Amino acid sequence: MSKLNVELGSRSYPILIQADILNTKHLLSEFVGNNRLVVVSNETVAPLYLKRLSDAISAPVESVIIPDGEQFKNLTQLESVIGKLLAKGCGRDTTLIALGGGVVGDLCGFVAATYQRGIPFIQVPTTLLSQVDSSVGGKTAVNHALGKNMIGAFYQPKAVIIDTMTLSTLPAKEFAAGMAEVIKYGIIYDSNFFCWLEANATKLTSLDPDALNHAIHRCCAIKAEIVSNDEREKGQRALLNLGHTFGHAIEAEMGYGNWLHGEAVAAGMVIACRVAEQLNWMDSSEVRRLINLLQSFELPVSGPESMDFSAYMQHMQHDKKVEAGSIRFVIPTGIGNAVVTSEISEQLLQQVLG
Repeated sequence: MSKLNVELGSRSYPILIQADILNTKHLLSEFVGNNRLVVVSNETVAPLYLKRLSDAISAPVESVIIPDGEQFKNLTQLESVIGKLLAKGCGRDTTLIALGGGVVGDLCGFVAATYQRGIPFIQVPTTLLSQVDSSVGGKTAVNHALGKNMIGAFYQPKAVIIDTMTLSTLPAKEFAAGMAEVIKYGIIYDSNFFCWLEANATKLTSLDPDALNHAIHRCCAIKAEIVSNDEREKGQRALLNLGHTFGHAIEAEMGYGNWLHGEAVAAGMVIACRVAEQLNWMDSSEVRRLINLLQSFELPVSGPESMDFSAYMQHMQHDKKVEAGSIRFVIPTGIGNAVVTSEISEQLLQQVLG
């Protein structure tokens, strides 16, 4: 078992990574005590892993099942889950367990942050994207029609339990979407990891256990370090948004769920690198390396043809990262480094976005 820690003083918590960890008896006993347990999952994941998780917990477990899809990460589903907890008579002695991908984790985490002013929750991510990114760091939220993740809270889990075997049931398109977030870490933080990804793309696509474990562990280690230093995104943590400002605009314009989050981030990263290229911050050969790596996982390397400069700007001006009326962008300065800046001219953006 690989074990990492997110160091946040009294709110520190472990990240446990192991193939088939969901078959470990008394898996969560040290994190839940005698609390009542409610698993929040979706219609796709629950039939695959809810019983296995319940058997591993070795304690009575209740469940709340939501529809599957980004389009359901909204206030309607938030109210629905809270209503079901109230109907069950759940009190503050309840621990929620998020079993699923990023939508389940974000929604369940926000319910935990707000239900009766806060109850504990545990992340059990089952998609690559959620394992390497959204389950770690305490960002919880739901979407609004005018912007992604606009309603939420920073609220840390008690633990993150990652079973890499769940990736064996993940559709290839969802796995590829997760690889966009994996690649992101190489661009913003670790050029050696980016080189490793280039050399091991085939192994990752074929779900080689050792390659998967290494990739997930490295991503979680980077995110744990960044979150420990900057929990509320006042500085370094903003780098994790590489590709997201452009990507969120794509998701909002196309309708949540029509482009997977990772697909939109992949296109957004290329756009950010095109900006860097125009600024002479990044060599064109490095941009080509990113494009080649994304294409090896069959990820998009440009935004939708139907979107132009005005469409991007309309959505980006509503992005939660806007400060004092200025859009903040994460722009690479080469593979392994990036900066946060609001000093990108509209003229340059129009040149890149068309």
